[in-house]
Amino acid sequence: MLELDQLVKEFTGFRAVNGCSFTVREGTITGLIGPNGAGKTTLFNLIAGALKPTSGSIRFNGQDVTGLASDELFHKGLVRTFQIPHEFHRLSVLENLMMVPPKQQGESLFSNWFAWGAVQRGEKVVARKAWDTLAFLELTHVAHLPAGHLSGGQKKLLELGRTMMTDAKLVLLDEPAAGVNRTLLRQLEEKILILNREHGYTFILIEHDMDMIFKLCHPVICMAEGSVLVEGSFHEVRNDRRVLEAYLGETTGDAA
Repeated sequence: MLELDQLVKEFTGFRAVNGCSFTVREGTITGLIGPNGAGKTTLFNLIAGALKPTSGSIRFNGQDVTGLASDELFHKGLVRTFQIPHEFHRLSVLENLMMVPPKQQGESLFSNWFAWGAVQRGEKVVARKAWDTLAFLELTHVAHLPAGHLSGGQKKLLELGRTMMTDAKLVLLDEPAAGVNRTLLRQLEEKILILNREHGYTFILIEHDMDMIFKLCHPVICMAEGSVLVEGSFHEVRNDRRVLEAYLGETTGDAA
């Protein structure tokens, strides 16, 4: 589904991403780990279209999408969430979901004046999907609350719900466990697994919570200094000496 080939991103001489290459198979949950400063978030920004690569290429579903903007990738089914949720805090939780689907008839001034019936019917369809999404996420009890009043874990669930309001094929999750209490984290893990196994979502997630990586991800990719250090199963990556060196600063002799 996704192919990265020798991606490079330079910032005034500093290479945040340095020749990064890997593939993501459809239907997988790929874990992306690495120490702070490894280039993970910059890589996500390249994949999601927030940044343009200095060199290298990105292919999504067989199509070269290198340098495409985020909105273009959104319409192709590639969406992302953020470590710090970007909800519209004054809008209700329900409204945050309803505003996501693109090309709604209510966005057209002409339709609002001359096709009001069609606009209302379209809004009912979107509202029904939003309520179904809230039910899946177990958030119906906060549907009419301002989104800014949610807890950190509820905001992460809302971010996941916003991806469900699109025709998402590949979802980039940026540290979904950050700021989430353990109870809601288990709920979030459960929803990700259901979306993957029953609804065909493909995920890549950046995460420092190794328990979450262990439960959800195969394969796991470890980055260091802007490049792929090692790729494999959770146990293969966790036990690789190069990973220990990257995270803990151990040398081969120290780890012996």
